[in-house]
Amino acid sequence: MNRRFVAALACRNTGSRLYGKPLQKINDRDTILDQIIHAVRRFPIIDEIVLGISEGVANLPFIDVAHAHGVSYILGDPQDVLKRLIQCGRAGRATDVFRVTTECPWFAYDMLPGLWRAHVENGNDITVCDRLPEGLNFEIYTLDALERAHERGSSRDRSEFCSNYSRTHPEEFKAQVYLPPESWRRMDLRVTVDYPEDLIIAREIARQFADKMPLVGTDDIVRYLDSRTDLCALINPYVDPSPLWDVFSHQLEWTSHA
Repeated sequence: MNRRFVAALACRNTGSRLYGKPLQKINDRDTILDQIIHAVRRFPIIDEIVLGISEGVANLPFIDVAHAHGVSYILGDPQDVLKRLIQCGRAGRATDVFRVTTECPWFAYDMLPGLWRAHVENGNDITVCDRLPEGLNFEIYTLDALERAHERGSSRDRSEFCSNYSRTHPEEFKAQVYLPPESWRRMDLRVTVDYPEDLIIAREIARQFADKMPLVGTDDIVRYLDSRTDLCALINPYVDPSPLWDVFSHQLEWTSHA
């Protein structure tokens, strides 16, 4: 079976804590969404990027982003994020979908090729990493797994919590959860942009590692944040130390040869 791996990036300009998170600048040139697109394009295993843009006038700027980067997009239901991911997959003729959230400027790049290989070779429905600093995780689904979760789940399962059905019904999916090296299992750290304080940290990381952008490594981010207790103090109140995928008992240690 030929596989086609499509990055589905759900975009919406909302947020009571910080408005328009994907379009916030992290340096003089790029927004968070620009940064994600630049990074994903460094991986030949990903065949296409599709933006899953929420309907509504406030989200029209994302169409301009799609045109500027020469990527495809769909327009879909504001609340049904899971459906938009599915629409992205269908628009890109995907067999499999790569998902990161568009308020997270970086993800665990080092792990992606190995997890994609394991996903295909093991015939998984879902392959994910977990226990990284919040914001660095990513998820790989077959398009069929997303469609099943949408069909069987509730409205909450279809919202921004769109992995909820998969996580709470492990018996319905063949899934593998890969755990990073011990030094990266730092759920006391946070690299997602949901609050103004998060944006301060993202901009500092982008400034510190300007020569490595867009692919700033997990080890670099962890070491830098450990050296900047002043920055970590800003976001300590927002840290969530809960693993996402612990419901799956089948958890594997990741190596560079995974």
